[in-house]
Amino acid sequence: MDSFEEASIDIKMEIFEAIEDNYGGVIVNMKKEEPMDFLKFHSMLKASISHWRLKGKKGVWIKLPIELAHLVNAAVKEGFWYHHAEATYLMLVYWIPHEIPHTFPANASHRIGIGAFVFNQDGQVLVVKEKSGDMTGTWKLPTGVVDEGEDICMAAVREVQEETGIETEFVELLAFRQSHKSFFGKSDLFFICMLKPLNFTINKQDAEIEEAEWMPMEEYASQSKVNQSELSKMIANICVAKKEEQYTGFSAILTTTGHSAKKCYLYSNNI
Repeated sequence: MDSFEEASIDIKMEIFEAIEDNYGGVIVNMKKEEPMDFLKFHSMLKASISHWRLKGKKGVWIKLPIELAHLVNAAVKEGFWYHHAEATYLMLVYWIPHEIPHTFPANASHRIGIGAFVFNQDGQVLVVKEKSGDMTGTWKLPTGVVDEGEDICMAAVREVQEETGIETEFVELLAFRQSHKSFFGKSDLFFICMLKPLNFTINKQDAEIEEAEWMPMEEYASQSKVNQSELSKMIANICVAKKEEQYTGFSAILTTTGHSAKKCYLYSNNI
């Protein structure tokens, strides 16, 4: 018996409080307000796993706040592995019945972005030049990433306001693209949204945007970098067709989910 195990025996055998999930597992939410040393945590974890095994539990989730990051190694020693991490916590998982494969759902597989197509009463499209990135030096549609808990249609409105100072309202979802192995190996969904401008005076974001202006659609679509990319050219053609009223996208219809009263959007062009 090594010194680590001898020290563990002297610690009172307690188990963690846990919430049962809907799939035969348990969730442990560690509290940052309750400091715990490595040895006590390791001892309680071993006792808890034994207790949950007797109860027939399967998956174990432990949510460790960043203040308790020093306990990660103790969990790993017991066979836990990383599931995902956020700014303030790390989620670790453990599968008790080793004789069968685990059924933990994978971490989020996609990042979601938007591109905003906004044109004014003169038929000009709102475009920006970014200070960094792959499209530096090229006029492009305002783009951005959808925040957690944010609707796609609202993200497009927010990004346009942040980058150009133009207030808008959502009109239609025109198209979307899926790609793989993008941001840190994750897949990527990119939605092209048409917005209606509510004002026309540009007040660009200085931190990220080099220039912003209203540009003739034809001039935007004729840029060499737009035409060098099959995807960019297709998006430009869709925007031109929409401007000429030869294309119909998807409207955002506010509804509720099928099993609760939570609000959500259905994007459709046939209702």
